Amino acid sequence: MDHYQTLGVAKNATPDEIKKAYRKLASQHHPDKGGDTNTFQQLQTAYDTLSDPIKRQQYDNPAIHHGPHGFHFNFNGQNMHDIFDQFGGLHNIFRQNHGPQTFRTRVQVTLNEAYHGLKKTLQLQTNNGPHVATVDIPKGVITGQQLRFDNIIPNAHLLIEFLVAPDLNFDRQGNDLYVNLPINIFDLVIGKKVFVKTINQKEVEVNIPPMTQPYMQLKLVGQGMPIIGTTMYGDQILLLKPYIPDKIELEILDILRKYQN
Repeated sequence: MDHYQTLGVAKNATPDEIKKAYRKLASQHHPDKGGDTNTFQQLQTAYDTLSDPIKRQQYDNPAIHHGPHGFHFNFNGQNMHDIFDQFGGLHNIFRQNHGPQTFRTRVQVTLNEAYHGLKKTLQLQTNNGPHVATVDIPKGVITGQQLRFDNIIPNAHLLIEFLVAPDLNFDRQGNDLYVNLPINIFDLVIGKKVFVKTINQKEVEVNIPPMTQPYMQLKLVGQGMPIIGTTMYGDQILLLKPYIPDKIELEILDILRKYQN
């Protein structure tokens, strides 16, 4: 399977182009919207590979063996990797150095899991054999963030790097969540109260004042992602996306013509 062909992007596509292509196709093929589960899983696999710089480099250059930072080092015949990871299934972890044992792996969570926090059981494959560990993932983790967990592996530390999967409904930027809000152009002119759903499934009433300009951003304070290590939250940002109704009464069109320049 060609991951670039799956997402419909060129091999020199930028990360933003890959993300946009994935979000568009995932929305079309999501099982919740009647899409094919196998196709959706192929899209997820392609995006997981191409959105990660290290995995993409490995995919583009299969003949080259890459370590966690793009290279494979050996010292006196010993492997100096500090990480070899998989998303889901078995996590292969390796000792980082010859001091106190520190192991590293990477874990993927959904945006909803990152919002609520969770306990996650990992099947770890250490160089001393398999090990099952349960970790408490705190609220608000961000892609690329690394957290150390002590007493998960006997006499060792576990360093986990997190990847938060893209979400179909919310675009996360830092601790803020961006959402498109389609709105009738007449509602922008005369104003309207609308209800917007937040990531925690709460419906919030939003007042669109009269004479609101298209593409304005409205802020729902405190309705974004938890800020890790605090009791604070980011914001939910609504981007007003105007549309023209399919049918408009002739009387309204006559009135609008009077205001044409």
